[in-house]
Amino acid sequence: MTFIDTNILVRYLTGLPPDQAATAADIIDSGTELWITATSLAEVYFIMSRVAGIPRVEVVRALIDFMQKDNIFPYAVDIDFLLRGLEMTLPSGRVSVADALIWATVRTAGSGAIYSFDQRFPEEGIRVLRSL
Repeated sequence: MTFIDTNILVRYLTGLPPDQAATAADIIDSGTELWITATSLAEVYFIMSRVAGIPRVEVVRALIDFMQKDNIFPYAVDIDFLLRGLEMTLPSGRVSVADALIWATVRTAGSGAIYSFDQRFPEEGIRVLRSL
């Protein structure tokens, strides 16, 4: 398994700086099977939306498009749950990207439940527990 780090994906999606973006594109567009963690996706979202100031919807759509590439695979998270989680963040921003990725991990694990005080945590297909 070969993984890509957050900085590779940020360069790929932003095109900056141009020399590193070109290298990132060579790596990602090579067709080589590449893996990425949910943590890296959360970092990419944070960097692009909070640091670079790119609108939330634009960043999420870029992540969805990226994850739909034939040679890109999420590590330890089912791709369908990951994509569904990201899609849940689009309508209103009610669901955060981090919560969506945690939700996808819970769904992948098949546990069906998570403890959270977050009133906006996505409940689709799982139980959100507030106490014992």
